[in-house]
Amino acid sequence: MENDLRSDSGSGADARDYDAIVIGAGFGGLYMLYKLRDDLGLRVLVLEEQDGVGGTWYMNRYPGARCDTESVVYSYGFQDERIADWRWSGKYPKQDELLRYFDFVADRLDLKRSIEFGTRVSGATLDESGSTWTVNTADGRSLRTQFLISAVGMLASAPYAPKIPGLEKFAGTLVHTGAWPREGVDLAGKRVAVLGTGSTGVQTIPQVAQQAEHLYVLQRTPQFTIPARHHEYDDATWAEIQRQRPALFEKARWSLGGFPWEHNGKSALDVSSEELEAVLEEMWARGGFEFLWGSYKDLLTNPEANKLVTDFVKEKIRARVDDPVTAESLVPNDHPLGSRRPIVDTNYLETFNRDNVTLLDLRRDALVGITETGVRLESGEVPLDVLILATGFDAVTGPYLRMDLRGRDGKRLADKWETHGPRTHLGFATSWFPNFFMVGGPGSMFINYAILMEQHVEWLADLIARVRESGAKVVEVHEDAEVHWAEHINQQVDRTVIPLGGKSWWTGSNIPGRERRTLFYFGAYRRYRTICDEEAASGYQSYAIS
Repeated sequence: MENDLRSDSGSGADARDYDAIVIGAGFGGLYMLYKLRDDLGLRVLVLEEQDGVGGTWYMNRYPGARCDTESVVYSYGFQDERIADWRWSGKYPKQDELLRYFDFVADRLDLKRSIEFGTRVSGATLDESGSTWTVNTADGRSLRTQFLISAVGMLASAPYAPKIPGLEKFAGTLVHTGAWPREGVDLAGKRVAVLGTGSTGVQTIPQVAQQAEHLYVLQRTPQFTIPARHHEYDDATWAEIQRQRPALFEKARWSLGGFPWEHNGKSALDVSSEELEAVLEEMWARGGFEFLWGSYKDLLTNPEANKLVTDFVKEKIRARVDDPVTAESLVPNDHPLGSRRPIVDTNYLETFNRDNVTLLDLRRDALVGITETGVRLESGEVPLDVLILATGFDAVTGPYLRMDLRGRDGKRLADKWETHGPRTHLGFATSWFPNFFMVGGPGSMFINYAILMEQHVEWLADLIARVRESGAKVVEVHEDAEVHWAEHINQQVDRTVIPLGGKSWWTGSNIPGRERRTLFYFGAYRRYRTICDEEAASGYQSYAIS
């Protein structure tokens, strides 16, 4: 698909030369296009593999797919009257509503004319001058650009399916939640199994249980889940949200995790058991991430404080599941609360109270393989019509490693990250790859993605403006700056309970054979944002601009 982009900027230039090419038309990619094209007047092209905007929310169409960050701050916070009249239906929007939102933004801001849909980037090579990238597409084209910006996201562009003996022999319907067919999957009257109980599985399972004749949940690792407490917004509630919206966004931008609320400033160890119980019950009633990040300040940094809250949630799990044997299988005992990706659920645990749902605990009855007609456990075969893989993604680095990216001296990004780990400077850039930037790359943060994406786009847009205003052609982060940042995030993660989380996509160790790495900065977002601002105020001292 070819769009006429001659009207954007750069009059007289070849139609295949761009100031910036952005990979991905999700949350970060759309805003990057807006900032570079409309604010800076650059000639910009966005390459999007899918047929529409939305990124993660275009691809994640599985039953129950829903945002687990409150809609109030899971949206664009920048001021543009053309998108100010959007209204969310409730606290946690579903996938279809999120997709409508991204279409609304892209249409209102006239972004689609600068996007090529159905175009996958297979790789990119830095030219010998070091100032231009040649971007190769899967359909055989080559495009040139000064700046190459990846906004591929952390997850959905790289679904992961484990290697299970016999998987290819299964004669029934086999589907991955990250590649759910648009037309859906007929589950009515079927014997269905879901493998995986991460965030995606937790959202999928209650919906599948309502359709299938019988659902088998193949659980590898039990998870801590917190009730979402979803509710719809009436007119009065929405009017109050709109009134508070600027203040809510500003609070979120300088918070612990990108949300418009904060912990109470106390240690869970310094209060009475009665006060602790009352606060946790109040947070549990509110639901969502606020339970974990909105109560006590040391839940993720002090193992003793964490244990108090971990034990509280374990009791909640037992109370939500009728059968005590099933309940104990659902209680995590190999990692503390918050050491893995927090999960927000809607009736997940209650689903195991249904007569047509069976939990198969693979720690007690191991998965041997897949047959033509079902799954084989040590205890025997379970016949199936449909097998759903909710096995997650090759997260954070996977979307980058799908592309053959080659920087100075032909150095491959995959080789660099294999040798040294996915080192970056603040998640924005990596040495040996000048004029290449990442929106939310490895080494940034796992927080409210919307708040992080806006900050990343604005920071990168300011850097690019600085480079162009100076007349420079090349900007590259110093290698020692990314080494220093990698050391800092490793030191920071050791102050938390994250290392106790076992195999998790937070550390890349969900992929067999991959060395455990620290992929995020697990500090306060306000501190991270301050570090980014200090870098800009210094004149980007961590970068060579030439």
